[in-house]
Parts: sequence; structure tokens; C-alpha cells
Amino acid sequence: MLDSPDLLVHRYKWLQRHERGDLFAILDAGTIAHVGFVRADGKPMVIPMAYARDGDFLLMHGSTGSGLTKSANSGVDLAATISIFDGLVYAQSLFDSTVNYRCAMIFGNAVPVPEQEHLDCIRIISERLMPGRWAEVRPPTKRELAATHVLRLPLEMASVKVRTGQPTEDVSPGVWTGYVPFESAVGEPVPQPGVDVAQAASIATASDVWKARLSRPIPDGPL
Repeated sequence: MLDSPDLLVHRYKWLQRHERGDLFAILDAGTIAHVGFVRADGKPMVIPMAYARDGDFLLMHGSTGSGLTKSANSGVDLAATISIFDGLVYAQSLFDSTVNYRCAMIFGNAVPVPEQEHLDCIRIISERLMPGRWAEVRPPTKRELAATHVLRLPLEMASVKVRTGQPTEDVSPGVWTGYVPFESAVGEPVPQPGVDVAQAASIATASDVWKARLSRPIPDGPL
């Protein structure tokens, strides 16, 4: 429901995107969701969480002892924000200067995944972050599974904003204007000291997958 009246952007509203494809593209390129919720004791909290998109849902995992987990035994209302910084925009004044970015906010009730889906959801998150690694290492133990909580958040209520390109103001004589793009990159693997085997095959797989994700062009939109 990217067109819900409750989710319409009022500040720079022309930057809002309304296609689910734009939402999915941001989620698939991002790595960390900042999740805001109200704890069981009534205090607000925002925590960073690794996630994976599973179709029309966001899967997020964390410790069973975390504040979010303790607040989500039967579901918890929350807002999850994924932001990607794409560059600095230099206008003729500091007031008009800005940044290029992609941002998605998802609102809804996150619920714990059923026990019978727990292992599969952890695998989905793992394979999203480290493709191919699941088959190279031992499976999670019962103790590890018991210490890990997975929440499922539907992607029904979301708001998306994207800014790309140049300043919106006309060029001014004698003042340089434009933008400086920022890019995320995948570095070379660094083995742990003492490792006595060749590099795992999943390292190259994950590197290729993430390079492809990070290099996808950002769809142009109105400035």
C-alpha cells in the first residue's frame, strides 16, 4: 500500500516513489534495517538489524534476550527504515545543498515465525547475506536456534523516497555546482590468521552476488 494516504510524503513529496519494484530494489541493495519500537516498559528504542526480504515479507533476526524480542512474543508494532547514501549534492548555497539517497520505511506488526519455519527463515537470512555459506558449515545447533529469534514483517505499508542527480536550482556564474557520487564496494577477502585451507567457494559467490546488487543502476526520477 505505497499509495495509502497515511504514508504520503509531505516534505519534498515529488521524491516519493509508488512502485513496489522501487521498494524491493532498496531492500535488496541494503544490509541493515534500523527498527524502531516501544519496549514493554514503555520506553522507545531503535536498533540496527540484519534482514532479508522473503517475497512480500521482511525477515529480521536477533537474540532472544533483546528488548525487541521481549516485546514481540505475540507481535509488536514497529517501523523499519533502510537507507542508502548515494552522494553529496553541491548547490549554489548551503541551504539548497542536499544529498542523494534511497530510503524505505516499512510500518506494521512483526510477529515471531512459527517454530516449524524457524530454521528455514534463518537459512533465508544467512543465504541472503552470505550466499552459499549454509552448505559449507555445520547446521545451527538446538541451543543456537533457541537463542535466535526471527520476526516476520509484512511489506504492506511502506513509504519510499529516492533522490538522484543534480541540484534543482539553475547554474550560477562563478560557483561550482553538481554532485559527488558515493559508492559501496566489495573488498578483497581477509582470512583469519591461522586458517590452513583454501578460500571457501562461497566467498567468490557472495562477492559476485553483492557486486551485482551494488552495481545495479538507480532508476531516475523527478528531482
